[in-house]
Amino acid sequence: MTDTRIRVWDPLVRLFHWSLVAAFTVAYFTGEEGSLVHIWSGYAVIGLVVFRIAWGFIGSRHARFGDFLYSPARTMQYLKSLVTRHPESYLGHTPAGGWMILLLLGAVLVTSLTGIKVYGLEGYGPLAAGGPDVSLVAAARADDEAHEREHEHGENGEEDAAEEFWEELHEFFANLTVLLIFVHVAGVIVTSVIHRENLVKAMLTGDKRGGQA
Repeated sequence: MTDTRIRVWDPLVRLFHWSLVAAFTVAYFTGEEGSLVHIWSGYAVIGLVVFRIAWGFIGSRHARFGDFLYSPARTMQYLKSLVTRHPESYLGHTPAGGWMILLLLGAVLVTSLTGIKVYGLEGYGPLAAGGPDVSLVAAARADDEAHEREHEHGENGEEDAAEEFWEELHEFFANLTVLLIFVHVAGVIVTSVIHRENLVKAMLTGDKRGGQA
């Protein structure tokens, strides 16, 4: 009986995977206001996700979305097979794993983009406002000082409300991502046991068991 090993995950997929783990972990635990480490790790997450999306179209065979994104019906069939004596086996990502990857990529991307929006409302980053609206300044000067203060107060109130909205959205998606990570890890453990394959090791070495004879 032989145990052949097949290279499944290319070096860039593995580098992306563990770099994203590191970048998101750093970003999540440095979320205090004004942390440059938090901000730059968020930029790193965006860069990594953009790379993975591109690599999902032009990368190696098992890195491509077409290799592991299946229909909902096919995914349900796979999940049902896990409780039978003959669970379906895949060399690359399983149908359920493929959908989890898509959800994680979307969640971390939205988390990072909403964070950049919050940073922009604070006056920093690529989404920072360019400056005061000329028409608003002119109108304020045409009125008395009391009206100007009232106008500025209302404008600041709207800005504070917008910042609070985006902060809450940012926190929601950050926590949603953590939830998805726990589900992902649980899925990796379960399928590793069912298929008798160390999936964590496979993502480190790039190799999986190709079959037994």
